Amino acid sequence: MVWFKRAFWLLGVVVAVAALIWFVWPRPVPVDLATTTLGPMQVTIDEEARTNLRHVYTVTAPVTGIVLRIANPDGTAGEMSVHVSDHVIAGETVVAVLQPMPPALIDARSRQELDAAATAADAAVQLAEAEVMRMAATLQLARDNLTRAETLSTTNAGSAKSLEVARTDVAVNEAGLASAKAQTDVRRSEAEAARARLDPATAISPNDPDCCIKLRAPASGVVLAINQESEGIVQAGTPLLKIGDPTDLEIVADLLSTEAVKVKPGAAVVIDGWGGAPLKGTVVRVEPNGFVKISALGIEEMRVRTVIDLVDPPQDWSTLGNDFRVIVHISLWDTASALTVPVAALFRKGDDWAVFALRDGRARTTVVELGHRNERVAEVQSGLVAGDEVILHPNDRVADGVAVAQREVQ
Repeated sequence: MVWFKRAFWLLGVVVAVAALIWFVWPRPVPVDLATTTLGPMQVTIDEEARTNLRHVYTVTAPVTGIVLRIANPDGTAGEMSVHVSDHVIAGETVVAVLQPMPPALIDARSRQELDAAATAADAAVQLAEAEVMRMAATLQLARDNLTRAETLSTTNAGSAKSLEVARTDVAVNEAGLASAKAQTDVRRSEAEAARARLDPATAISPNDPDCCIKLRAPASGVVLAINQESEGIVQAGTPLLKIGDPTDLEIVADLLSTEAVKVKPGAAVVIDGWGGAPLKGTVVRVEPNGFVKISALGIEEMRVRTVIDLVDPPQDWSTLGNDFRVIVHISLWDTASALTVPVAALFRKGDDWAVFALRDGRARTTVVELGHRNERVAEVQSGLVAGDEVILHPNDRVADGVAVAQREVQ
């Protein structure tokens, strides 16, 4: 019985020691692993961009007036009814109609003043007509005197001077009569203008060919936007609508100035993020003038406008329009074969780059020499070979010589 108790206690001690050893025995650190690969690599600048029509024509009001409703819901306005996305033809399609401004309403005091002005104008007409009658009588008397002077001159009873004076009087009075008649016309016109200011405002029919200004499309394309849909009074120069050709599309990316200096005209571009298949493009120009743009975090950034042309045919991007959002990937460098390692595996070791490579189940610090890199991978020029496994996002538990194991994916 004694030996049984001793064996029981001995077994308990052995189990306890084994459990303690198992508990304190170092276990492999679970990590995420990636494999270095040999394949194509590309360095790009990735940026949000927008589509832009190269030529947008804005139709403005040439004079102050009343613009008729441009977009009628029922489409009953005939040639003056256009809507957004309607096709227009340069010089043919009427896109807006302007009517003259009606006269202003007259208050009681102004009406009294206009009535007095009209009365004065009528009196001036009567005065001018009386002057015409006086000048006509004076001219008739001068002509009679000229006739008598000519008769006396033929019989040598009158002097040559008297004849000359008579002829001068006729010429002077004829000019006076013409002046009086012209003055009468002026006074009548002034009287008509005074009475016109008293006329009430009358509606003008748009069917009257002499009443309105019909604005025609300056270029062929589609209506992009209507700034003034409803009828109303507009000042000269007011934008009414915009017209553009949807197939004349380019892409504009506002790049950071530090990235724009790396981009050269002719660089290949991949366009995606617009809702369709990726498109091909090419950089046309990088503008020399920068500008300040506030980022989403409120930081002032120097940006440079970069213009990109679409290479694919228009039918591949026919659903794209003006000011649509896209993502551009501008190529800076590419190769068909490069040894690459994920950027997530890299860390600094002094002035060098290094990774934790998996060697016989343990992490080994390996210094690497890098070439080009992008947001996902970096080109390895020395330190690793294709097929090497490296640790991604190493934490503080990973060190040189520490046992590691692939993390189990749940």
